[in-house]
Amino acid sequence: MSYGGHRWDTHTVHGVRMNRDELGVELTREHPDAFAWAVRCTLGHREEAEDALHAAYERILSGRARFDGRSSFRTWLFGVVRLTALEQRRRGWLRLARLRAWIAREPRQAHQAADAVVERETSEQLKSALGQLSRRQQEMMHLVFYQELSVQEAAAVLGIPVGTARTHYERGKARLRFLLAGMNQP
Repeated sequence: MSYGGHRWDTHTVHGVRMNRDELGVELTREHPDAFAWAVRCTLGHREEAEDALHAAYERILSGRARFDGRSSFRTWLFGVVRLTALEQRRRGWLRLARLRAWIAREPRQAHQAADAVVERETSEQLKSALGQLSRRQQEMMHLVFYQELSVQEAAAVLGIPVGTARTHYERGKARLRFLLAGMNQP
């Protein structure tokens, strides 16, 4: 396996010289197993595995990782995935160490920054959960929560009976609670 700053337009796989498109076909063939290996290399963290695999493919397709034929293509690919995952984990540890050092120096700013991250994540989760409601439930939630209308006022805006509006509102709230609880499970 070789890494380098050179750009290579071809690789040799199974004794055959391949261009970028042909290499893509080989990567596609090996993808399910490469992804399973990436998940293993990241200790079961699927998002980290996706990132590591993407970075490994990028290295391969850009020529920064070049197959030299000393092993099977599959063995080489798994090695690139493993090294890429380890590199990303090491970078993550460095970021965490820097963050801890910054928090120790600037606890008030760190607390404010952490609050902002939590608020943004909560907002994104709520937006995602709202997107999973029926159209009518979304309309009700928007009018009641964001526009601060009463259920009766929202019913008038939507041109539906108050009882129907109340049903959409209650079902929407229940569904949101369910969806948000599922998003916060480990």
